[in-house]
Amino acid sequence: MAFNGEIEVATRCSDPENPATLLDDSVINAPEFDWEHGVATPHLEPGGRGVAEALNECIDDSAINPPAPDLKQGVSTPHLEPGCPGIIEMLNVSLATELVCVLRYKRHYFTAGKLETQKIADEFLGYANEESAHADRLAHRIVQLGGQPDFSPDSLSRRSRVAYDDSPDLAGMLQANLIAESAVIESYLQIVKLIGDRDSTTRDLVEDILIDEQEHVEELKDWSAQ
Repeated sequence: MAFNGEIEVATRCSDPENPATLLDDSVINAPEFDWEHGVATPHLEPGGRGVAEALNECIDDSAINPPAPDLKQGVSTPHLEPGCPGIIEMLNVSLATELVCVLRYKRHYFTAGKLETQKIADEFLGYANEESAHADRLAHRIVQLGGQPDFSPDSLSRRSRVAYDDSPDLAGMLQANLIAESAVIESYLQIVKLIGDRDSTTRDLVEDILIDEQEHVEELKDWSAQ
């Protein structure tokens, strides 16, 4: 599945100095979702001047667009100045979200197996492993940017864009996972839009993760239809 980079996303300018707060909670935590028409495509509010300004202040353009890279030293990794709070915070929110997804899928794996649905339980385990790999990649990128990956369990649920779920039945598990995956997709789409061409390494990472998340949604929809 190819990532559709043309999908528009929404922003919420609650704090124009911190791009992490520009993610649209009304979309991410939407109580209902129209699966018949696919993933929703909210839009960018006009006048989001604070996003570009905040990112421009902390991005090292000379590093992103070096005039003459030394090929003997290999391909250079575009980077941001250490301590860029906006993008690092967004990645830490994504890290918390992925970790909650791991816990949710792990829980569903063990409980779905008891419901004599081992095949779908194995799918849940596969999703858990993929979300864990996403978390590792996000944490690695946060360190590359000069930040600190936040694995604190005390604030994990509060920082996550999705909720944990302990549904006792398979239908509830599938619904919870579909809602969570759609929220993750919307969140990553917004991050891609906010970063733009300023940090291609982070953007490519997020787009790569998006491909997995979109595949999860399609597979979960197929399971729900059975």
